[in-house]
Amino acid sequence: MPSVMRSIDVPDAAALPLDALVSEGQPVLLKGVARDWGLVRAGQVSTASAMAYLRGFDTGRPIPYSYGDASIQGRPFYTEDFTGLNVEVRRGGLGEVLDAIAAHLDDPHPPTYYVASLPVAGALPGFGRDNDLRLADHGVPAAPGLWIGNRVVASCHYDVPDNLAVCAVGRRAFTVFPPEQIENLYPGPLDPTPGGQVVSLVDFARPDHARYPRFGEALAHAQTALLAPGDAIFIPGMWWHHVRSLEPFNVLVNYWWRGAPAFLPSPVSALHHALWAIRDLPEREKAAWCHVFDYYVFGPRAQAGDHIPEQARDVLGSIDETRARRIRAQLLDRLNR
Repeated sequence: MPSVMRSIDVPDAAALPLDALVSEGQPVLLKGVARDWGLVRAGQVSTASAMAYLRGFDTGRPIPYSYGDASIQGRPFYTEDFTGLNVEVRRGGLGEVLDAIAAHLDDPHPPTYYVASLPVAGALPGFGRDNDLRLADHGVPAAPGLWIGNRVVASCHYDVPDNLAVCAVGRRAFTVFPPEQIENLYPGPLDPTPGGQVVSLVDFARPDHARYPRFGEALAHAQTALLAPGDAIFIPGMWWHHVRSLEPFNVLVNYWWRGAPAFLPSPVSALHHALWAIRDLPEREKAAWCHVFDYYVFGPRAQAGDHIPEQARDVLGSIDETRARRIRAQLLDRLNR
């Protein structure tokens, strides 16, 4: 069975031990860090108060959101043949979405409404004045995003950046897994995906252990956390996480950031290129390329270049913004041949 995630009490954003969290690289539940947020306080009064609070910042501009009928039971996922999705992306004002959710608050089987990763600065200007963890004070330039919906299930997935997510309204249940459990979580197609990132095919509410027998091993390495309004969770990059929104109306605010320089691209592109260029090679060649990648990429950083004069190392030396632009240009030229 999963273990309960370690938690620490954090009285406010000023006391957030962000450097320690990033250094440790382990998921942590941060109790009460956003307890004084305006939205948290409004939500503790009532759902109507929380919705009214959000409307007070709404510019009225259309926003994208996902809609699924009651049959999907709040779980954006694939169609039966895995070639499409069981939700459709619509556009409308935030007020329209809130009205739709409000109309089904007492419905035990409502349709799904889900606003995902809505940029706060553009959609709700002024919201951050009383609802912010002030990560910039720690040198982290992370812009917050809003997640608004009813009882939605986010299938287990990983994100490349580090993630700090605040439960502002409602409650959320997280189950997280270390990156090495990828094989036991049965990832689905790389495209399309319900949320832009590969997800586990296991239905956590009704796991089919005959079809996915290694899922039990993944659970043995899992950690769980239940977030109340004002709590937050730190999820290191590449950790898998499954998220359930537990109330008829839920709002989460999250921050994503990478410790790597901005000129380094997402490794996801390299994964796609490797699937294309390496995966289907003869096994003998794949084994040889495994040694090559261990030497150049996954081994010690200086291993492949320390015996070469510094002025001749090129990409084997340190990569800065100028060199990154040159590498990108070379790759585009080779791919377009």
